[in-house]
Amino acid sequence: MPVPLAPYPSPPAPATYSPPANGTQSQLVCSGCRNLLLYPAGATSVCCAVCNAVTPVPPPGTEMAQLVCGGCHTLLMYIRGASSVQCSCCHTVNLALEANQVAHVNCGNCRMLLMYQYGARTVKCAVCNFVNSVGMQASTSTTEQKFNG
Repeated sequence: MPVPLAPYPSPPAPATYSPPANGTQSQLVCSGCRNLLLYPAGATSVCCAVCNAVTPVPPPGTEMAQLVCGGCHTLLMYIRGASSVQCSCCHTVNLALEANQVAHVNCGNCRMLLMYQYGARTVKCAVCNFVNSVGMQASTSTTEQKFNG
């Protein structure tokens, strides 16, 4: 005689999300799958809908910054002012530079826009491995070449 099977329990009704009255939302990176999560003001933690990891929300007023990991290209979020950030995926330690601590130059070989620490003398292109001279001597000689012809 066949054993009767109990029906699958019906899934709970999906929770409806109603944004806070002022509509403010913030974002952070999931501690489990690294997806970007949005959360309403006042939340203390966020449960990821993809991997169900619970990520704590930084205290109110904490300024966050983002960078892309140099090792695996994962988006990392960190508390602004940190000097370095270790990637939780590949464990690469990334320098966390403020906007006023970085400069930009186009690679002299492939023209890729490069970002480097302000004050550096050279920067190596990650695309073509060309070593670019930057800093005061490089900009002075470039300027002199433009004006002298």
